[in-house]
Amino acid sequence: MSLNDLAKQLESYHHAPTEKWDPPYCGEIPMFINEQGEWLYQGSPITRKALVKLFASVLTFESGEYFLITPAEKMKISVADAPFLIIDWKFYDYEGETVIQVVTNIDERYILNEQLLSYVKDDVPYFELPTGLTAKVHRNVFYQWVEIAQQRTLPEATELFLHSAGHDFVIGRLAN
Repeated sequence: MSLNDLAKQLESYHHAPTEKWDPPYCGEIPMFINEQGEWLYQGSPITRKALVKLFASVLTFESGEYFLITPAEKMKISVADAPFLIIDWKFYDYEGETVIQVVTNIDERYILNEQLLSYVKDDVPYFELPTGLTAKVHRNVFYQWVEIAQQRTLPEATELFLHSAGHDFVIGRLAN
């Protein structure tokens, strides 16, 4: 089994084929995703996880704005930071190669591999998911990762990084 086959087995996410749809823009709706990844409608939390997952499956990011897109309509929503949080993770050892699986707040699973881009903003790591959306690393996960992170000294800073599926993912920088 190849590393790509393993990734397919360990990954679990669903996103509608929104790239195939071109519905008319219908305006903005009072839906908001806060800094903790909680979805709110008219200021009230959406507590049914199945409903949040449904909305997340049609969420897109275009030109710096977030939209819910269906075949019939396109509605703008507000997002405070990143729409998702990485709230859990797990190591796998595959033929001597370390592979890290991450889990989001909507139970989606991704492998840290070349398909996920990582960046650090305000000392917090983020990942760009295959759907084009971002997930912020939750503080608890970040502290766990700092404990196991490798270090690499550069002229301007020391990077903290994780190694997964043959790639390094920077999770922080310390000034030299």
